[in-house]
Amino acid sequence: MNPAPRTHDGRGETEELFRILVQGVTDHAIFMLSPAGVVTSWNIGAERIKGYTQSEIVGEHFSRFYTDEDKAAGVPALILAGAAKTGRAEREGWRVRKDGSRFWAHVIVDAIRDGEGFLIGFAKVTRDITERKQAAAALEKANAALFQAQKMEAIGRLTGGVAHDFNNLLAVLSSGLQVLTIQSPTPVHKKMIEGMRRAVDRGATLTQQLLSFARQQPLQAQVHDLNGLIREFAPMLSRAGSRSTHVELALQPGDAFASVDAARFEAALLNLVVNAVDAMPAGGTVTIVTDTVEADAARTPALPVGRYVRISISDIGTGMPGDVLAQAFEPFFTTKQPGKGTGLGLSQVYGFITQSGGDVHLSSEVGKGTTVDLYLPVAQPAAGVEVPPAPKAETVLLVEDEPDLLGAASELLTSIGYDVVPASSASEAVEILRERRDIDVVVSDVSMPHGVSGIELARLVRSDYPEIRVVLTSGYAPAALRDGKGGLSDVLFVPKPYRLADLAKALRA
Repeated sequence: MNPAPRTHDGRGETEELFRILVQGVTDHAIFMLSPAGVVTSWNIGAERIKGYTQSEIVGEHFSRFYTDEDKAAGVPALILAGAAKTGRAEREGWRVRKDGSRFWAHVIVDAIRDGEGFLIGFAKVTRDITERKQAAAALEKANAALFQAQKMEAIGRLTGGVAHDFNNLLAVLSSGLQVLTIQSPTPVHKKMIEGMRRAVDRGATLTQQLLSFARQQPLQAQVHDLNGLIREFAPMLSRAGSRSTHVELALQPGDAFASVDAARFEAALLNLVVNAVDAMPAGGTVTIVTDTVEADAARTPALPVGRYVRISISDIGTGMPGDVLAQAFEPFFTTKQPGKGTGLGLSQVYGFITQSGGDVHLSSEVGKGTTVDLYLPVAQPAAGVEVPPAPKAETVLLVEDEPDLLGAASELLTSIGYDVVPASSASEAVEILRERRDIDVVVSDVSMPHGVSGIELARLVRSDYPEIRVVLTSGYAPAALRDGKGGLSDVLFVPKPYRLADLAKALRA
């Protein structure tokens, strides 16, 4: 007798295949919950992601996967209620593993109902998307840094252009006033001229601050031990405080060499200490710390890889909220009362440090104080190079595209004994050099937007007329002069608006 044929339960076989499929998924936590939220099944992916074995978690409430903050806010119950009402709930948030560590999870909860529509439980699928969230956060941070850099660069270009044009106007006024002074005016006129000169000086100071932010300020950079500079300047920094505040130094042992303009560096320190003192109306300590660090892409993404001297100026004052922190380096932005500041302090520090090859990092918390970190590239001390004296100039080829300034500067040079040959462009100056052999020195503006620039003219003079000295003038030092490149290391530079004594010194150097 043949045995009875074996029958197959199709439904049971399908359920077994589904169970095997779910158990084989390792990158998703897939498990079932009772209507009350108790875990009733557990796959291997859930064990890998959350850290619990099946025997440890089945029969436990799923709320143990949530943070204490979420549990206190009733988030687990809200998710189940939302899924029961609409059939599905989808969330993202922090979840907790067995070992207490957190991960960022994407969660889907589906309500499971029987044939009659009664709720019999929930199916829950969880993915660990921590890496994706970190990548998105890093991208957002990079985009924010790029936007900030582009914004500061755009503001810098605008600020530098306005300051340069304003410097030309001040140069006309300054030159004209110095000519009038030489002509021995009456005492009344002298008093008026002196007041006008003070106004020109204040305007010149303002433009220098703006050019410093725009990173177009002429710098006299040399390699200095920053610890030594800070120690020598400490008495002045202490006087910036009050009876209830004092400055404390915590400088690293040894040397901390960097290439900086010492006077600008001291001015930046003083500016930051004054800001720190103002932020502590009830008193406190301003701490200046130095150390040597490697460039950190996370904290200082604007810096190339290398070693930097970090100068940290910290206070325990009122601090700044996020919206103020985001605008702190912008020129003319200030939280001080009217008349208490121009809003150029931090922007000037930012411009000086970035022009020196470094970066500035600002951190602050309301009620807990502020720290300003200055980063400057580590440098090796080098011996200075002496420039031999040059012969006195007698005939000056003056090149300036601003007609008013050309006239005023011509009068100024004539008044101190020079023969002046004016030229309104570099191209015109080249023609004059070809025709005349009595030119002793060329004095030229740097920025001449139409045709040949002052830098190109200087290179041509160096190449074709090496016996003629060159003096360049501008509101900012061009890169070729700042970096000592392009064969212009012996070209003298006089910042605008120039004084009679500065110009005469350059001509007779």
